Formats: sequence, structure tokens, C-alpha cells
Amino acid sequence: MARRHWRRGSSPSLGDPSVEPALTSAQTRIEITSGPNRWSSRKHALPDAIDFWSFAGAAANVVMQLGWPEVAYGVMESKVKSGSLVHHPWKRARTTTQYLAVAILGTQEERDAFRDAVNVAHRQVRSDETSPVKYNAFNRELQMWVAACLYIGFEDTYQLLHGRLDDAQLEDFYSTASPLATTLQVTDDMWPATRADFDRYWNLACERVTYDETTRQYLLDLVGLKMINWPLRVVFRNLLEFLTIGTLPPLMREKLGLAWSDDDRRRFEHLFVFVSFVNRFIPRFIRHGGSHAVLADLRRRIKADKNLI
Repeated sequence: MARRHWRRGSSPSLGDPSVEPALTSAQTRIEITSGPNRWSSRKHALPDAIDFWSFAGAAANVVMQLGWPEVAYGVMESKVKSGSLVHHPWKRARTTTQYLAVAILGTQEERDAFRDAVNVAHRQVRSDETSPVKYNAFNRELQMWVAACLYIGFEDTYQLLHGRLDDAQLEDFYSTASPLATTLQVTDDMWPATRADFDRYWNLACERVTYDETTRQYLLDLVGLKMINWPLRVVFRNLLEFLTIGTLPPLMREKLGLAWSDDDRRRFEHLFVFVSFVNRFIPRFIRHGGSHAVLADLRRRIKADKNLI
């Protein structure tokens, strides 16, 4: 079967294959310094990546997604208060993890049901005359960017936990990832066909990343856990900040003015060497249990005809 060619909607710089990215992966990706895959030489797939430590970079992924101003203002100005990260952080976390679970582990019928529920909320997320930028939550290019950020988060944390994958292993891992995008409005032919295509897309898309002062302050409040009660903030703030900055690509750290020294990098690497060692002795059903639990909750909601988000 012939490979499909990916396109990028109305953006000529991303759709024109003759345009070369101005950025390199050294700028747009974290460095994976661990040796080759430490666990096995088997085929790797995205469902293997739902380990609870894969969500250690969740805040960093939000920072990445909001690097496109249209996504940032769509989130910050959203009129859907019930799903607001600031006003209802735990509900937003549940909704996001359920989206990931159904996209990665769910059936097509479950993905369709979740898409319908998200569409109801997304109809209210659009710019008005006072918005600094124009946006619409149904915009496929914006959804493609968000899905790409989600994929980057899974691939990076998977390699931090399991060791660096070679090109063939990365291709296997990537080949199962398109539902991260196509569970919403992104069409199958928009998702880059190969891992190399995705690299090019990612480096080009990162050229659009910028944070104005409003977005920057919003994200710093997020990293500082301003939206949750102070006891949890006191306990987890330093760790979250460390994990967030460590899982951010250098480009985004620089644009946000976040410091990251060589000592920080070494501590981050040592942390994941330790975590990856411990993880080898934790049964898979425990490591993956959270994602299966939120998917089971979604299935109960579908069966009971309850709101899904």
C-alpha cells in the first residue's frame, strides 16, 4: 500500500515539502542521554507508554500546547468554566486523562462518544472582538498541534523510563499514535505518515511558539500550583517545577526565561535512572492502572448515559 503524504491545512510553510525547518531537534526536543532501551528489544507501541510516570511532564505539556497563541487564548478565555484548569483543576485533569485513555486504549465507538461530548464544550470556545488573537476550538491545525505535543510528551517520558529507542523502534512506537489527533477533528491524512515526517512537522510548528506576558504569567501560576490548596502546593511545588522544566524543550525554556543548569540536567537524569530501575519491579497492572481506571469510569458513564466531561 502506498504511503500517504501529509498535508498541513492552509499553512504553506508546513504544507510545502520544499520548506526546511529553521529549528533543529536539539532546540525543540529534550535530550535523551540514557543508553539504548534498557528493558527489551521487543516492538514498542504507544499503549506501553501509559505508565503513571509518563504523566510527570503533564504541566510541561500544557506549557508546550499554549506555545501557540491561539491555543493559549482559547484556554485562558474559555467560557466553559466547568472545564477550566484554574477553577476546576481536578476535573480538567480527569477529562484530559480520560481523553488520552480513550484515544490510546478505547474502541472507535468510545472515541466517537467522547468526541461528541468534547464538541459540545468546544462550540463555546471561540474568540470574540476583544480577543488578542482569533481562535476556534474546532480548528484542525490547532488540534493537530495539541495532539503533537501530547505525542512528544509520551515519547520523551517513555524513553526517559525505558532508554533511548533506535529509529526502527521509534517508527513502531509512532505508528500507533495517530488516534491522539484523530479522536477529535484531525483527519487521518493530516497526521504525518512517518516518524521522519513528524520530526519535520514538529520543528516547523515550533517556529510558531511564542509567549506574551499574559500567557507567561498564566503558565508560571500553573507551574507554581496556584490553582490548588496551599498544603498540596507546599508539598509538591518544588518537584513539579523541577519535572516541568526538565521535560520542556530548550526552546520553550528559553522563551519563558526558565533557568536550567548542567547540575539540574544531571539531577534530572539521575532521577529517571532511579525511577526506571524501580519501575522494573512494579507490576504492569499497577503502573498502567490509572489509565485503565479512568477508561472504566468513562465506560460506566457511557452505559449510564451520563455526561462524559
